[in-house]
Amino acid sequence: ASKMDPSSTTIPDVVKEFIQYFYKCYLEDNVYELHGCYENTFNKLTEKFYKNETWPDPIKEVAPLVNNDQVFLVLYSEVYYRHIYAKLNPTLQQRCDSYSNYCNLFNLILNNDGGPVTFELPNKWLWEIIDEFIYQFIQFTLYRTKLAYKFKMSEQDINELNYLQEHNEVWNAYSVLNALYSLIGRSKIKEQLQAQKKGFTQQQINEIAGEYGNLPLYKNLGYFSIIGLLRIHTVLGDFTLALKTMEDIELNKKAFLTRIPGCHFTTYYYVGCCYLMMHRYSDAIKIFSHILLFISRTKNINKSGQYDAITKRSEQMYALLTICIGLSPTRIDDILHQHIKQKFGEQLSQILKTNDFNKTVQVYEELFKFGFPRFISISFPNFTNPQLNTDALALHLKVFMIKVTNSVFNNLLRTYLSLYSTMELKKLLNFLVSDKDIKIDNLDQLRSILLSFKLNNRQVRWVDHESSSAQNNENLENTLLEGSISNVNDFDINLKNDNLISIIELKVARKFSDWFIRNTLKNYQVQDTIANADKLLEENSQTYQNNNTNSSFNSNSNKQQKNRKNKN
Repeated sequence: ASKMDPSSTTIPDVVKEFIQYFYKCYLEDNVYELHGCYENTFNKLTEKFYKNETWPDPIKEVAPLVNNDQVFLVLYSEVYYRHIYAKLNPTLQQRCDSYSNYCNLFNLILNNDGGPVTFELPNKWLWEIIDEFIYQFIQFTLYRTKLAYKFKMSEQDINELNYLQEHNEVWNAYSVLNALYSLIGRSKIKEQLQAQKKGFTQQQINEIAGEYGNLPLYKNLGYFSIIGLLRIHTVLGDFTLALKTMEDIELNKKAFLTRIPGCHFTTYYYVGCCYLMMHRYSDAIKIFSHILLFISRTKNINKSGQYDAITKRSEQMYALLTICIGLSPTRIDDILHQHIKQKFGEQLSQILKTNDFNKTVQVYEELFKFGFPRFISISFPNFTNPQLNTDALALHLKVFMIKVTNSVFNNLLRTYLSLYSTMELKKLLNFLVSDKDIKIDNLDQLRSILLSFKLNNRQVRWVDHESSSAQNNENLENTLLEGSISNVNDFDINLKNDNLISIIELKVARKFSDWFIRNTLKNYQVQDTIANADKLLEENSQTYQNNNTNSSFNSNSNKQQKNRKNKN
């Protein structure tokens, strides 16, 4: 029997009823019921009827059910193409059609002839519109790059190649960025957030927001677009600009982004990636620790449709946290440490021992490839000479590994240097040479390693938030690019006369001897008090009786004086 075209098959009655009810909720602006249809019913029907095939075609099958309402069809098409990306392997035509649908959706929202649109959508749907828009852009870029690397092409590949060359505006980086910046500008979300920080009243903020920014649809799309820019600039490799876009959003437990779990995890993941690539390892550890602790505490509560994606994202963050600990050893929460031991225990042990240089470097590369997002290039690939194309992920890995290779011996050096206040260079060299796996031949090579150790010890980090661990985890306000240079280790090193290493303690160690002496004296005083308790009780009772006698005598004398005055 020949396979039937999915578009020609009849729609099950339960699916027809769902689409009509979905459309009714949209017309009535019933956001609560829309959320139920979008989040629950759609996924249940997908598992039952469309697990391995597409949903009903928007134009051919759904349009007659919804009175050919073009606005609703654009919204339905957004979910329709997202299902294809999630469950199936989209064709080039479907990728292009999805891009065209997003263009129609954003044009409707931004350039509607009658002013701002009046329909409302659930916040989760608004976030996933932005998130999926960026995801499909990245996937199309990777798809196009993969096609450019092919040396042996089929006839279909050649046709797709010709189409891409003729239509290079499809999923163009400029158009994607322009859509996000337009949503931010139309909603005036940055001005609203700045006014909120300055303590403006709600009435003043509403005046700043204007006709569009006061509507939840525009305000929330603008807010989520800021986080979308964080993601795009990160995968494009501009980490400073990525953090700069977040300057008006505060990372704390009261932030609006925490209401949408996917938005919450995405924000912290990409902020942590930026810090790691900028070599701000201490700040990256704080970011990853905060969100991973949150996930571990809510994993039994927050099991939504994106649970698998959140689990994978958390494993990526554990991999990146392992890299951070290897480059900047820090004590972390026991829960996180236990998770790292379960997932990446062997890798962590290897990068902390550093007894095998090549193997350690290989472990860092594996963790990097697993943990970081797929970087992309903004330039159009060279289809004529594929060998001239560069892999963005390989390029960023190469740059990152330059820093890592200069830091491999830092953990071993820290172990030796922490035991001394001064040490001769030759003595340290003898320690290192005694390890057969470490190949350091001369003093000049050791000096360069020590210089690298000193430079890596100095990092830009948050200083204002170190007074309280609660602040570190819950109040990372507008300081994403701020910070001052400070030493990561508890000591610093100087080289005197080109031969003597001086180790300078930066953190004053607690004098345990004084503490024991002071508390020992307190202990003796308590023991004396207990031993002489009866004697002290007698003395206290005697003092109490004397006080009562004196007080009664004084009261009697006062009465006598008053009587004399009355007689006179």
